[in-house]
Amino acid sequence: MNYLRRRFSSGDLQGEASDNDDSPNVGGLNFRKGPSPSAPNSPSKSASSANLGQRLFSSSSSSSGKPSYNKDRCKTLLVIDDQHTDWSKYFRGKKLFGDWDVRVEQAEFSELNLAAYSDSGTMVDIQVTRNGTKVVRSFKPDFVLIRQHVRDAHEDWRNLLLGFKYGAIPSVNSLTAEYNFLDKPWVFAQLIEIQKRLGKESFPLIDQAYYPNHKEMLITPKFPVVVKIGHAHSGLGKVRINNHYDFQDLAGVVAVTQGYSTTEPFIDAKYDLHIQKIGPSYKAFVRKSISGNWKANTGSAMLEQIAMNERFKLWVDECSQLFGGLDVVAVEAIHGKDGREHIIEVNGSSMTLLGEAQEEDRRLIAELVLAKMQAMCKPVQTSMSKATSSGAIMHQVNGSHSGPQAGLRSSHAPRKPGQGRGHDGGPPPQGPMRAPGMPGGPPAPVPRPRHMNNPPPQPFPGQGRPQGCSACASKDEEDTMKNLRKTFAGIFGDM
Repeated sequence: MNYLRRRFSSGDLQGEASDNDDSPNVGGLNFRKGPSPSAPNSPSKSASSANLGQRLFSSSSSSSGKPSYNKDRCKTLLVIDDQHTDWSKYFRGKKLFGDWDVRVEQAEFSELNLAAYSDSGTMVDIQVTRNGTKVVRSFKPDFVLIRQHVRDAHEDWRNLLLGFKYGAIPSVNSLTAEYNFLDKPWVFAQLIEIQKRLGKESFPLIDQAYYPNHKEMLITPKFPVVVKIGHAHSGLGKVRINNHYDFQDLAGVVAVTQGYSTTEPFIDAKYDLHIQKIGPSYKAFVRKSISGNWKANTGSAMLEQIAMNERFKLWVDECSQLFGGLDVVAVEAIHGKDGREHIIEVNGSSMTLLGEAQEEDRRLIAELVLAKMQAMCKPVQTSMSKATSSGAIMHQVNGSHSGPQAGLRSSHAPRKPGQGRGHDGGPPPQGPMRAPGMPGGPPAPVPRPRHMNNPPPQPFPGQGRPQGCSACASKDEEDTMKNLRKTFAGIFGDM
């Protein structure tokens, strides 16, 4: 007993608790210590205690099997973004069509897979890890918000984008626009058309040269230049070249990549300009590098929101009309030390949100998505007999509904007149009957030998008789032999 007291003393228990608290796992959440990947002014879902409590609450509610939405009256929104932003809180409590809930499913492209069917749309699979076990959750999205680059320096998720388009899923921005943003030279070609229409003074697009491969990189441009290799973001694939020797060396590197490249003059920048438009809302920011890097979006930078003017508004309004219309768009430009401005690129719904206005911008995007879902995801009354492909049925959780219903119908099928009357001694049905097993005969059970020697028991009044035969029943009860002859006639034919 003394050993047990020492073993289960509070000090021992506290020591064991401290040893096990290094990496607790509560509700499928791993609380290992480590640096937060979130940028300044970009709230992380795992950084604050408030968000941590929300994750614990959502985990406990999901484990209890009680979702926060009505399964029968909800629309599913798929948000493609990293885990640093919890998009579900921006749609919590929101309603569509009066009383329809919004179910939010969030994942990165790397966690998604799908299968698209021509008759039933697109089924999406999300692979999540719960308590160290990989679990695949399947659902059919009604709307998609893409906040992650479809293509980057080392990733290309256009195969998933094609599946969304195959299922005709509406999105912000549109799937057609997202597909057009897969190659930056393609987008820049659209900007060239805007410049030709508005003029270089109103739309100051930077001069650029395009090379489909390394073979044409022979004519040396005016140095220094910036060479952009392939399609990339966040400063990747950009090299500053100061002379033609370095330019020829870089051409050999482009040959290894087997891709395209572009060159544009190097601008000694005073600061960068970021002009964005989210629905009807406009914002403009100035970003100055304080780390000495010629790439203002790399390293440390000072960010400041400035007033929106008509010149910036013209730029972003013209770019928002590309590819059938962009609901979320940003124009990136450079303000040189000579006072001149140069537009360098345009980004879509995956644009970076900057500064202290990030929270407001996310709410604006959420309101834009709700307005689009209200207009494009109206409930449709579907027929229960609508044909569905076998592949789509395999994605359903409950499977086919025809089996249980068929069994229920067979167990409650009405009994045919005269069927099973050989054991209760009731009168035969009107008209001649055939013996069991004969063509057209009812599937009546085969009588046992004791039924041949003993008369059948008398039935209770009203049992096993069709309606309207009360007079016939009173006559049958008077003569047992008559009932027996009629029973045999019903089994073996007319006597």
